[in-house]
Amino acid sequence: MKLAVVGSGYVGLVVGACFAENGNDVVCVDSDAEKIASLQQGRLPIYEPGLGELVARNRAEKRLRFSTELAPAIESAQVVFIAVGTPPGEDGSADLSYVLAVARDLARAMSGYTVVVTKSTVPVGTAARLREVIADETSQPFSVVSNPEFLKQGAAIDDFMRPDRVVIGAEDQRAAGLMQTLYAPFTRTGAPIQLMDCASAELCKYASNAMLATRVSFMNEIATVCEMFGADVDKVRRAMAADRRIGPSFLFPGIGYGGSCFPKDIKALVSSSRAAGYRCRILESVEAVNAAQKVRLVDKMRAHFDSLTGRTIGVWGLSFKPRTDDMREAPSVPTIEALLAAGAAVRAYDPQAERAARAIFGERITYAARSYDALEGADALAIVTEWNEFREPDFARMRSLMRAPVIFDGRNVFDVEQMRTEGFTYYSIGR
Repeated sequence: MKLAVVGSGYVGLVVGACFAENGNDVVCVDSDAEKIASLQQGRLPIYEPGLGELVARNRAEKRLRFSTELAPAIESAQVVFIAVGTPPGEDGSADLSYVLAVARDLARAMSGYTVVVTKSTVPVGTAARLREVIADETSQPFSVVSNPEFLKQGAAIDDFMRPDRVVIGAEDQRAAGLMQTLYAPFTRTGAPIQLMDCASAELCKYASNAMLATRVSFMNEIATVCEMFGADVDKVRRAMAADRRIGPSFLFPGIGYGGSCFPKDIKALVSSSRAAGYRCRILESVEAVNAAQKVRLVDKMRAHFDSLTGRTIGVWGLSFKPRTDDMREAPSVPTIEALLAAGAAVRAYDPQAERAARAIFGERITYAARSYDALEGADALAIVTEWNEFREPDFARMRSLMRAPVIFDGRNVFDVEQMRTEGFTYYSIGR
């Protein structure tokens, strides 16, 4: 099948590469000429495990191409995916200007029946708006489909190739049938293709992310209560997870969620509900808990040191989660900003996110080339992202490098008793 993907960011690249891997002819289009030039030379603008190899293989097989020219890509495409950004506005609402602009442009380029698919995360009612916008610009037949993505950064290729489910919001059988054919190779192991109306499909992504974010904030709040009463959140979490009605997913306490999805989607759902006359009180609380949790380590540092002025803090981890270089809404940002505001010096290390960090902090912090380099002369270590390489370090070497053996573990990477045995003053979350 001939496909066009408009937007070559995180979602667009994964979608295009995965569809090409199954034999489709895919053109990824983006208005950023520098980005397209890099992609044409085999350089990816993001880090995602396995994506580079997938892009290279399908470019070599001529199944995946990159272009700044929208019209030629649309003219030959049976299905066009819109995967451009929907950043939050000041009120938290999703900015649809990029989505609507693409819809107008692609409508003018259509040469026959085309299925227009929203892969961007958009609020309920967007499909109806797209139909109006496209109909104003073309006399060609078309369908609008909502097909939300459920990709975890760090595991996006596997999520796309082996999905839990595929959600397709379609108002006509012709579009639904075409989408079912397109996704059939990805659902051979039994994952369901769930057909529904567009409004329900649009809400699926927001509702799913809202539930996961709620579990994170709930567990972080329980962790705070555990600290107040001397309980161990790990024991509480395991008991909860053993209940089949609850399960273990997203019950790990830490210093809050970040990334491109949870924060933006919670804000958008709260905002759109408010505009419709309903206040999402639970989700407002989820946001408030998460904001406070992001500076939890700094609160613990202040309690330990009294003053952070003149202290050097080593930081392990900058990206919002392991296996990505994404620092959007990362807990490391408010943590480091709070440390700098308190007069501390920060020496940070991350396996992938240094370039993104430099765009945020510039030269206000020191960037370590290796994890142990961040510890030299440090008054304490803050663990912010749970990269695997941090899980079994050389503790003797750490003690020898640090000015004082103090660790503030925002991801509960280490065992409490082991840290005492190793001679560290150790603070974690909820333990």
